[in-house]
Amino acid sequence: MAARGHVQDPNDRRLRPIYDYLDNGNNKMAIQQADKLLKKHKDLHCAKVLKAIGLQRTGKQDEAFSLAQEVATLEPTDDNSLQALTILYREMHHPELVTKLYEAAVKKVPLSEEYHSHLFMAYARVGEYKKMQQAGMALYKIVPKNPYYFWSVMSLVMQAISAQDEKLAQTMFLPLAERMVEKMVKEEKIEAEAEVQLYFMILERLGKCVEALDVVRGPLGEKLTSELRSRENKCMMMYQRLQLWPECNALSYKLLLKNPDDWQFYLSYFDSLFHLMDKSWSQPEEGEHCVEGPVQTTVAEAVKFVVDRMEEQDKKESRPLRGPYLACLELIHRLRQRGCPDEKELGDPLELMVQFFGKFGDKPCCITDLKIYLHLLPPEQRSQFKKRLGELVPLGEAGEDGFGFPGDTKALQRHLCVCQLSRALGLQHALDTEGKLRLITELKAHYHHGLQFGDENMLWQCLSVLEEGLSFSPSNAQFKLLLLLLFCRLGAFQPVVDLYSSLDAKHVQHDTIGYLLTRYAGSLGQFAAASQSCNFSLRFFHSNQKDTSEYIIQAYKYGAFEKIPEFIAFRTRLNQSLHFAQVRTERMLLDLYTEADVTLSLEESVKAMGVCPEEDDIPWDNMRDNRDLTVLVSWDPKDRELTEEHRRLSLEEESVWLKVRSLTLRLLASLALLGHAPSPRNSDKTNENGISAKSSTLQTLLSQLDQTLETAVQITEKQTQYPFLGPPSSRLASALSSGSCHCQASALQLSLTLRELETTGLGDGGRESGCKGEVLEMKDGRLTTRPSLLETLVFFVETVCVVLWVASYSASVLRPLKSSLQKKKKKKKDSSSAMPVVLCGFQEWTGSLQGVVTQALDHVKGQEASLTALKLAALTLEEGYSQTQEECGFTRAAMDKVQSSYLGSLQELGDLLRKRADSLKSLKI
Repeated sequence: MAARGHVQDPNDRRLRPIYDYLDNGNNKMAIQQADKLLKKHKDLHCAKVLKAIGLQRTGKQDEAFSLAQEVATLEPTDDNSLQALTILYREMHHPELVTKLYEAAVKKVPLSEEYHSHLFMAYARVGEYKKMQQAGMALYKIVPKNPYYFWSVMSLVMQAISAQDEKLAQTMFLPLAERMVEKMVKEEKIEAEAEVQLYFMILERLGKCVEALDVVRGPLGEKLTSELRSRENKCMMMYQRLQLWPECNALSYKLLLKNPDDWQFYLSYFDSLFHLMDKSWSQPEEGEHCVEGPVQTTVAEAVKFVVDRMEEQDKKESRPLRGPYLACLELIHRLRQRGCPDEKELGDPLELMVQFFGKFGDKPCCITDLKIYLHLLPPEQRSQFKKRLGELVPLGEAGEDGFGFPGDTKALQRHLCVCQLSRALGLQHALDTEGKLRLITELKAHYHHGLQFGDENMLWQCLSVLEEGLSFSPSNAQFKLLLLLLFCRLGAFQPVVDLYSSLDAKHVQHDTIGYLLTRYAGSLGQFAAASQSCNFSLRFFHSNQKDTSEYIIQAYKYGAFEKIPEFIAFRTRLNQSLHFAQVRTERMLLDLYTEADVTLSLEESVKAMGVCPEEDDIPWDNMRDNRDLTVLVSWDPKDRELTEEHRRLSLEEESVWLKVRSLTLRLLASLALLGHAPSPRNSDKTNENGISAKSSTLQTLLSQLDQTLETAVQITEKQTQYPFLGPPSSRLASALSSGSCHCQASALQLSLTLRELETTGLGDGGRESGCKGEVLEMKDGRLTTRPSLLETLVFFVETVCVVLWVASYSASVLRPLKSSLQKKKKKKKDSSSAMPVVLCGFQEWTGSLQGVVTQALDHVKGQEASLTALKLAALTLEEGYSQTQEECGFTRAAMDKVQSSYLGSLQELGDLLRKRADSLKSLKI
C-alpha cells in the first residue's frame, strides 16, 4: 500500500487499520472503517481516498472516482493522500490524472525533491517526454545530482526516438542532448557507466561513429565494465559501421586467441577478411598494421588460423570447444560460395562432420550445429554420411526384433542425433511405405528402451505415443505442443486448454505461442473453454501498458538508459500485435454470440464493451506478426521446412480473416445502435437524431465487408498448404465454403432495405445441410472423425444469432407500422384490405427461420445420441499396427478425450441454439 508518512504523524495510527483491511483484501471493512474515521475527522483526505480504493475494488467505480476527485480538487500535499490517489488512479487505468496531482503539489511545495521526482515518474508513465525533460532539469536545479541531469538528457533522446519528423530528431533533439553531455564531460562530472552508455547511444544515433569510437577507446570507455567485453563489442560495432575492416579483422583475431569459442567474432573475422580481399588491401610498409594489432588478409592465413585453433582443441585433455570445428565448416561454406579452391586445404566436409559428431554427438546441440552445414554434402554422400555416423553409435546386440539399443544416455543421444540428421537429409522421406512403417516400429522400440534412463489409425497411434510419452515425461513441452496440435486438428478442444495451461506460458509467450490455442478457441463449439483461452492472452496484453511503464521508471532510477527505447519498442510491438487484435475481436464476438439477448440486450452488451462502429482501432498499416511459427521443433529437410513465403501468405490470410471479423463486430454494434431509430413518420427529424449518420455507417461497413469478402475469395482460391508443423490455416476458407459470411452480410443488408424483405431471406435453406453427418463414426471397429462438421455447425449458430438480431431490429421497425395500419383500418372500418407484403414476408421469414433452427436442434440431438452410444472398447487398429495392452490403454484414453470433447461441443451448441429458438418464438409483430 501507500507509504505511511513519518512515525510521529498521528494520522498514521488512525489510518493503519484501513491499510491493513485493504492489504488483506477485506474491502468492505476498509470502507466501514474509513466511514467511522471520517465522522470524527472530516478533513482527513487520505481516509476518503482509501475509502475510494475500497469502493473501486468492490466494483463501484463511479462512486470511487467522484470521491477521489473531491480530494484531488483540494490539491493535497500530504504524502499519504498523494500515494493513495496514485494507487487508485493506476487501478482505474488513469495514469494521466497522477501528473495533475503532482503538478499541483510541486507548485505548493516547490523545493520538494520527492514530489519533483514523483512528477517526473508520473510523466514517464504516460510518455510525456518534453515535460519529463523539463521536470528532470527542475529537479537538477533543486538537487544537483548527476542522475537527475541525465534523466533530462534521456528524455531528449526519447523525444528524438518518438518524433514523427526524423529531421527534427537529427537537427534539434539529439544535438541538444549531445551538447548537454559534452558540458558534463568538459567539467569532468561524468561519474557512472550509465552516463557513458547514454553518451555513446546519442553519438550512435547521430551517426557520429568516429566520435563514438573515441569515447569508447578513451578514458570514458574505462567505465564500461558491467558487461563482459562491453568495450570490445562497442568498438567492433563502430569498426563495422565505419567499414574499418583492418581494425575489425585485427580485433576479431585478438579476441579469438583469448576465447576461441566466441562465435560472433568468427563471423566478424571472416566478414572483414573477405572485405579486405575484395578491396585488395595491402599492409603498410612501416609501423603497425592498425591500432588493434596484426591484420590477416589472405585465405591461407585464415585457413592456418582456423586449423591451428582446431589442433589446439585436439591436444586438450579437458572438454574441447565447438567453435573452431564449426568455424572450419563455416569457412568452407564461404569459400565455396566464392568459388575458391582453397577450401580443400581445410579437409573434406564429410570427414569434418564425422569428426565433429565423434566429439559432440552426445550433446543435444549437435543436430542444430550440423544441420546448417548439411548442404555441403553432395546427394551421393548422404547415405555414406549416415552409415559413418552409425558406426560411432555404440548399440548393443540386436534382439529378436532385429534392433540394437544404446547402453547409456550418451549413446542414446548419439542415436537420436543420427535419426534427426537422417531426417534432415531427406533419407527418411525417401523410404517406401514398408520402410517407413519399419522405421516407426524401430523408433518406438528405441523410445520404450530409452525410458529406463528418463491414415487415422496412424493418427490414433501418434496420440497414443504422445500420451504415453507425457505420462513418463510430464514436463516435456514438445509432447504437449504436438498433442495440442493433433487434438485441435481433430476438432477436440476440451483437452487442449489443460495442455496449454500445463505449458505454463510466461509473459510474452502468450503473444508468441498463444495462437496455437486461440486459433481453435471459438471454432469448435467449446464456448466456455474458448472464453478462458482468450483470457490467457488478454490478461497479459492488458497488463502490458502498466507493467512497461514500471520497467521504464525502474530503468530511469537505476540509470539503464539504453534499455528504455527497448521497453518502448516492446510495448509498441505488443500494442500492434496481430494476435492481440485477433483475441480481442474474437472475445467480443464470442460474448455477443453467447450472451447478447440472453442475459443483456444486444445494445447493452455493445455499450458494455465500448465498441464504436465508426472507429477502427486496429493498426492495419503497422500490424506486427509476433507468432513463433517454429515453436514445434522440426528436423525436416529444407524443401519441407517453413519458408518466408509461407509466413507472408499466413499473415495475409490471418489479416483478411481479422478484417472480416472486425467488420462483423462493428456491423453488429451499428445494428444495436440503430435499435432506437424513429419510425418513418418522424423521418424529418432523422438528421437531428443522428439516425441518418448511423445508417450511413452501416452502409459504409457493409460496403467494406463486401470488398473484404472479395479479397478473401481470391486468397482461398490459392489453396495454400502449410507444413504440418507450420502455422495453422485460418478459418477463412471454411467460413466462405459454409456460406456463413455472405449469409450474414445479406441479413445485415436487410436492416437497410426492409422493403425488400419479401425477396431476401435467411438464404438457401440448405445452409444447415453442411453441418449434417457424423462428427465421430465407428465402422467395422474403426473410428473416423469429421471435425470440419463442428466448425461448420459453429458458423451456422453464429449466422442464426446475426439473423435473429436483424429480425429483432426488423420487428422493432415493423411493429409500429402494423399498429398504425390497424388503427387506420378501425377508423375506416375496413377489414377486407390485405396485409402489406412486407409484413407477410416478415412472418414467412421468421417462420422459415424457426423451421431451420428446429431442424438444427434435432440434428444436434441426434449427434449427441450417436456419440453417447459409441463403445470405444470395441475399437481395433488395422492389421500391421500391433500394440501392447498398455499402448491400447493410451490409445483409448485419447479416443475418450476426443469423444468427450465432441459431446461437450454439441451440448454447448445445442444449449445456445435452444436459447436462440426461445428468443425467436417471442419475436412477433
